[in-house]
Amino acid sequence: MTEPRSPSPIDQVAADHVTALAGLDPVFAIHTGLPGSPGLPDYSPDGWAAREDLRRRTLAALRGLEPTDATDRITLAAIEERFAAESALQTAGEWAAQLNPITSPLTGLRAIFDLVPTATLDDWAAIATRLADLPDALAGYRASLRASADRGLAPARRQVEAALRRAVALADEATSFFVVFAATARPDGTAPPAALAADLERAAEAARRAYADMAAFLADELGPRARSDDAFGRDRYALWLPYFTGLQLDLDETYAWGLEELARTTAEQEAAARAIAGSGASIDDAIAVLDRDPARKLLGLDALRDWVQETADQAIAALDGTHFDIPAPVRRVEARIDPDRSGGVHYSAPSDDFTRPGRVWWSVPPGLTEFNSWREKTTVYHEAVPGHHLQNGLTIHNRAGLNLWRRHAARTSAHGEGWALYAERLMQELGFADDPGDRLGLLDGQRMRAARVVLDIGVHLRLPAPRRWGGGSWDAAKAWDFLRANVRWDEAFLKAELDRYLGWPGQAPSYKIGQRRWTQIRQEARLRAQAQGQDFDLKRFHGEALRLGPLPLSILGSALADAPTT
Repeated sequence: MTEPRSPSPIDQVAADHVTALAGLDPVFAIHTGLPGSPGLPDYSPDGWAAREDLRRRTLAALRGLEPTDATDRITLAAIEERFAAESALQTAGEWAAQLNPITSPLTGLRAIFDLVPTATLDDWAAIATRLADLPDALAGYRASLRASADRGLAPARRQVEAALRRAVALADEATSFFVVFAATARPDGTAPPAALAADLERAAEAARRAYADMAAFLADELGPRARSDDAFGRDRYALWLPYFTGLQLDLDETYAWGLEELARTTAEQEAAARAIAGSGASIDDAIAVLDRDPARKLLGLDALRDWVQETADQAIAALDGTHFDIPAPVRRVEARIDPDRSGGVHYSAPSDDFTRPGRVWWSVPPGLTEFNSWREKTTVYHEAVPGHHLQNGLTIHNRAGLNLWRRHAARTSAHGEGWALYAERLMQELGFADDPGDRLGLLDGQRMRAARVVLDIGVHLRLPAPRRWGGGSWDAAKAWDFLRANVRWDEAFLKAELDRYLGWPGQAPSYKIGQRRWTQIRQEARLRAQAQGQDFDLKRFHGEALRLGPLPLSILGSALADAPTT
């Protein structure tokens, strides 16, 4: 257990930054459960500039403050690295230019309504306010996209088309999420008063129309200005990858390592397939054997959700007290079916006070009702425990050791996603993937993450493709064939994944890059223990590493060596 420490001046400045950020960015406030503005963020160029001004003011407030201990030294190093990466993107105009089907304001403004509280009259009144603010938020976003196109940062046509499909769906008069969501209002378990019901109906209709306006903008104004080339290019990529990893990487070496890692994982998966389907069997042969097994079938969304919940609960029960010490609030995680039904799986962290638990969201495309547990188990470990939920839950719970910025605003994709991939392999190491099917599923996911390193860097940097993947320079067509050859998923999922990679440069490789660094840091800690004449304690290593909270990978190893231990 972390010993409480008195907040330092550096802790206070970091906390003040988070408070101000929650005021500027209500979406951040909703995700964290911290107090914030009742409206929606300003996504106009002025709104992005205000975030940069906040970073400058925070750095100025930190200037001249002396660290009081190792915790302060780590905080300062992390803030300096994170702010530098964020400011580089702001200077280059990248924040305002974002348009992709996963994480841009277009989708983020819809997704926050999955996280808002809905129990009381006040909750629904706040929802009506946010829905009514959607037209202004999207108008500001359009201003940013327009200014970015004027600056030469127009999005690729593929991203405009994907965003247009989302906007059209959200603008549909009969099925718009906003209209359907507002109609579900049952504050305190009863129908809302007439005035609130009318407010919700008007606000939901305004939100729906705002997405219709957004669809028209994408089709008529931005679409004709979109670039045909999917590649971001080396210079832009060299800004995004450090943001996602907290590392300055040799991109060509990382690409070559990705090819090696893909070959190694493929060979491992082929060996696992032969163990399932016999000598000479292919991976497809093994998949066919597993998919025919009725014991591995999950029929219907309710069965999928219940199985995910049961698997997560079993992992918590098995790991708590043996391999990790899991506080009571963190032992709760919820499995949910994502109402968007657009494909993929994601995790949302608990609120600061744990009144909203961590959740694993399964987004299942319409019409898909049959699932195979051997494919999904490693994903539960990745998203729940010992992956994202354990990592995020322990961070948020550690009020005694981490300031508000360290707990809620220091996240780096490669730290979190790298830990989650590391956690998948850890479960194999601990004996939770001894079943041949579960092992094949684990390797299927690991192979996909290795393939993403190759695809993402290859296409965005226009690198030479290996002869077996088409030769010449990487492009979207070669990437599609490569993805289909290496990832045995439904094509609807794969198409959404390809759109994601091509519109969000550097994020997909951060998983495998992060896993690589976590594995290296564990080995460094083992060697450090041996040099000191001590036995390496894996449980203690994990506890101390997670107690630090999220950090840029460039300082994680040194922070672990410098951090106070308990």
